[in-house]
Amino acid sequence: MKPLSKLCLIAASLLMLGTGSAMASNIAPVKANNVVLVHGSWADGSSWSDVITRLQAAGLHVTAVQNPLISVADDVAATQRVLDQQDGPTVLVGHSYAGTVVSEAGVNPNVSSLVYVAARAPDAGEDFVALSAKYPTMPVRAGTEEHDGFISLKQDAFLKYFAGDVPHDKAMELFAVQQPIAKTLFTDRTTAAAWHTKPSWYAVSSLDQTINPDLERFLAKRMNATTIELPSSHLSLVSHSKEIADLILEAAGRQP
Repeated sequence: MKPLSKLCLIAASLLMLGTGSAMASNIAPVKANNVVLVHGSWADGSSWSDVITRLQAAGLHVTAVQNPLISVADDVAATQRVLDQQDGPTVLVGHSYAGTVVSEAGVNPNVSSLVYVAARAPDAGEDFVALSAKYPTMPVRAGTEEHDGFISLKQDAFLKYFAGDVPHDKAMELFAVQQPIAKTLFTDRTTAAAWHTKPSWYAVSSLDQTINPDLERFLAKRMNATTIELPSSHLSLVSHSKEIADLILEAAGRQP
């Protein structure tokens, strides 16, 4: 190979590496028949119930992961077990903390696209605690309590700051199934960031009192995600289930 041609090839390769996220976002979504939903902290798979109903009505095969919320590695393993059972292209969706899980598990070859719902989205090896500290602390943090190395939300904080726009009876139901998280869960780091290579969508909650909305906007922009913004609390998957389901349908290459 001539020296000039070799230099051009190297330059082209470097350009592709440097624009991986942009390239991923510009790829048209593969038509997917499967959706895997991953719940966040202080929740379980039932938080997706309204979204599940809408996606099933659209003809999609839907599975909700039940995370142990003990470590990122355990939650990724639980998600991978579900992904490995999917037959064909699959949209992988994460809410809140589960954005960390889908960023790692999303490298699974069955995953055709990623959807983040008011979610974390760390880069590989990133100290997400340090990144979050660049933004004002949200009020939900004042409502946490620890028991035997696990952290949960007090009722007042859950209702006011976590599920602020969810009807009271529904919010109380979600509070009843709240799953505490390991004290060290948020400090775990990932080894991969699938949003660099998979087309990504992001739903920002503009009224979020759990994750700073400006942090959500930063994460969506960094991954060059197709982004919507909802006037919602942290639980947009409950209070705006239609909009979230429509976003997932779009990521599945289907018309809402």
